[in-house]
Parts: sequence; structure tokens; C-alpha cells
Amino acid sequence: MSTPTTVLPTTTVEESPFRRFVVQFRENKLAMAGLILMILLAIPAFGAPWIAPQNPYDIGALDILDSQMPPGSVAEVSGITHWLGTDSQARDVLSAVLYGMRTSLLVAFLSVTVSLLIGSTVGLCAAYFGGWLDALLMRIVDIQLSFPAILVALVMLSVLGQGLDKVIIALIIVQWDYFARTVRGTALVERNREYVLAARCLSLGWRRIIARHLLPNCLPPLIVIATIDLANAIALEATLSFLGVGVPVTQPSLGMLIANGFEFMLSGQYWISFFPGIALALAIVGINLVGDHLRDILNPRNAL
Repeated sequence: MSTPTTVLPTTTVEESPFRRFVVQFRENKLAMAGLILMILLAIPAFGAPWIAPQNPYDIGALDILDSQMPPGSVAEVSGITHWLGTDSQARDVLSAVLYGMRTSLLVAFLSVTVSLLIGSTVGLCAAYFGGWLDALLMRIVDIQLSFPAILVALVMLSVLGQGLDKVIIALIIVQWDYFARTVRGTALVERNREYVLAARCLSLGWRRIIARHLLPNCLPPLIVIATIDLANAIALEATLSFLGVGVPVTQPSLGMLIANGFEFMLSGQYWISFFPGIALALAIVGINLVGDHLRDILNPRNAL
């Protein structure tokens, strides 16, 4: 007579949200391609002082005889191989692109970070307190959203003047309202949920309720908006620099590099604007690929 076998119940280990997020992200080839592209652009950009063939904004290291050299040319005096050529001021285009990418990424990252902090604070306070404060803050947001961002930035820079810090301030002014509107909409839904009502019944302070209950539930849309807005900030900064109201000539920027070579396009020196334009396009495409997939992963409807 055979003895009955006892089948032990199998226990399943619940996968953490972070691990599930990483798995979903790795499964998307376009998102991984965008992330790899961002890394390949960011590392050389921030390492430009150490890996660039020359400092393109060191006047003492430039020789005017090396101006407008085509890609692959070798300078006679310095012996430097200009893989992407030189511009009208004898600056190595590869070095200028690396320095310009660093400036563009720095401006975009700082402006988006500060805009996120200001916008999320305004949106959370408007949603939590409501009443006249909500109406006042949202009317300010509505008024600003009714104007094109580039127009507001141009007006601000005409008042503030040129400078890297001035561009960052202008981008913050035109970006914070997107975060405020997004956070307010999410926080209004969370404000009436049971855990927030329970926290109010326990007489918890409004700072604690906002920081521990409302803010964590607003992070998914904030991450998506911040990622996409990062690409918009790079494009907007490049547009302002191209128009001559962004960073000054002494500070490299992709938009400024494109503007410097724009007048030479018809005369055959395409590389002066072409390679900075390619670098700008690759940066925007890489960030948008990551942002689009983050939007799909963090969409609550996809979690159902």
C-alpha cells in the first residue's frame, strides 16, 4: 500500500515595483536605445575638459590659419587632427560640440529640477488647501500657459540680458506651470481618498500629509513630465542661443554653434552647423525615447 504524498503549498515571492519597472524598461528596445544614447552623449560631454582635443574657447590655443578646415584635416602648427573640421574661428568642431553638449545638458537639467520643485510645491498647495488659494494659483498658471513658451522666454531674456544663469531663470519661468498643473490634477484625486482623510482625523500637520501622502502618489506623472520637459528645455535653449539671446558667445552651446555656422552653409562649409545639429537631434531623440516608455510604464491604466 503506497503512502500518500503530501504536496507542500508553493509560495510566490511578490516582485518589487522597482524590479518590475526595471524588467519592463529593459524589455523595450527603443527605451534602452534611448538610454544608451543619452549615456553616450552625457559622459563625453561632462568629460570634455579631459577628452576634447582642445579647449575651443581658449583664444591662445587657436590659430586663425586653421579656420574652416574640412573634417579629417590635420593642423600644421599644433598637429591636431580635426575629425569634424574647424569653424570660422579655427575652433575644433568636435571639441566645441562636446563643450556645447555639456552646457546644454547642464542648463536643461538645472532648469527642469528647479521648475519641478517650484511647480510641484505650487500644485500640491493648491490642491490641498483649495478655495481662494487654488483659484489664484491656477489663474496664474492659466495666464502663463496661454502664451507660447518661446515668447515668454524672449521677453524675460530681453529684460534679464544674456548669460548662462539668465537662460536658466528664463527656462524655469516658462516650465514650472506644466508641473504645477499636472501635480494639482493628481493631488486633487488623492486628497479625497481614505488615507488622507484618516490622516486629517489624526490631526497630522499639512506639511506631513503633503510630504508623506500626496507627494509620493504624484511622483509617476512628475517623472514622465520631467523627462519629456528635459528634451524641450534643450531644444528651447538651443533656439534662444540660435536667435542670439541665450548664452553669450564666450560660453559654448549647441544652439550658438549652429548659429555660428549657419551663414557658411551655402558656401560649402556644412560641417560647422551640421555636426552640432546632429548632436542636438540625437540628445532630444534619446530623451524622448526614454520619456515615452516611462509614460507607458507609469500609466495607471496599464497596471490594471
